[in-house]
Amino acid sequence: MKLALAGDTMLGRNVADALRTRGPASLFSSDVVALAHEADVFLLNLECCISERGSRWSDPYKPFFFRAPPNAVEALALLGVDCVTLANNHALDFGPDALLDTFEHLRMEGIRWVGAGEDIEAARAPVVLETNGFRLTVAGFSDHPAGYQARAKDPGIAFADLRGQGLPDWLRASIDEAEADAVFVTAHWGPNMTSIPVRHVRAAARGLREAGATLVAGHSAHVFHGVEGPVLYDLGDFVDDYTVHARLRNDLGLLFLVELATGGPLRLEAVPLKLDYCYTRLAERDDAAWIRRRFREACAELGTEAGEEDGRLVVDWS
Repeated sequence: MKLALAGDTMLGRNVADALRTRGPASLFSSDVVALAHEADVFLLNLECCISERGSRWSDPYKPFFFRAPPNAVEALALLGVDCVTLANNHALDFGPDALLDTFEHLRMEGIRWVGAGEDIEAARAPVVLETNGFRLTVAGFSDHPAGYQARAKDPGIAFADLRGQGLPDWLRASIDEAEADAVFVTAHWGPNMTSIPVRHVRAAARGLREAGATLVAGHSAHVFHGVEGPVLYDLGDFVDDYTVHARLRNDLGLLFLVELATGGPLRLEAVPLKLDYCYTRLAERDDAAWIRRRFREACAELGTEAGEEDGRLVVDWS
């Protein structure tokens, strides 16, 4: 199975305006769409709700609220997205009604989701994706915010207090009990705008591997991190309207393609991306060179050698 992975996909705010005025096809270049379609399965972090209802979550310290219009699902469908994680700090930005609408819009487009649900049991439940006889179990969770966690009768996200309590038993059990050829865990973890994984994130990654996860990929930093074994600590951003950090360059990203086999991941290819304002395309020239250099250095810091083939970054696990 070839698995495509993208990081924070923010379809609210000014991206939402682009969806309304220019349409879903305006967000990604044709080259990015073609790249996404190289994969058998495509997963990303949907960092917004999809709804026309709801009001802002009541939190005087929360600065950003993201809500996408219903045609956002058409942008996901154009890319061939099969599954999203909703376990993040924006799923409930416009309250439970907007989150429930998100489920319905995704369901109508045939897109699966993990990491959020109508109650705590549904939020924690993994999904199984199957292609060409290969079964992939996908589990998702977030380590923030605690206030967004689902409860017995309330919609919300699958929350894990990594910093305070470490990996929860329910998450370990989801991995251990999975009946599949591979188990993929997608985690929204750690602080924003960091260039390396923080201590509790690395500890959680070790715990997930010990529990039996085949592949782990994180997001939240808005900056891609390096690879350590079968752990992609942060996928970076995929599309947004964010201010660009001059040093961290959150406008430069990667789309990851992972070849998975029953015994584990075999090969990673990462393709450089340029995130313009509400538009994502393939990176070129100096931007592409910066991404390749930064990714190889980030991997080396974690003891992983990343090579280059035909403009793509490569990690060989076989």
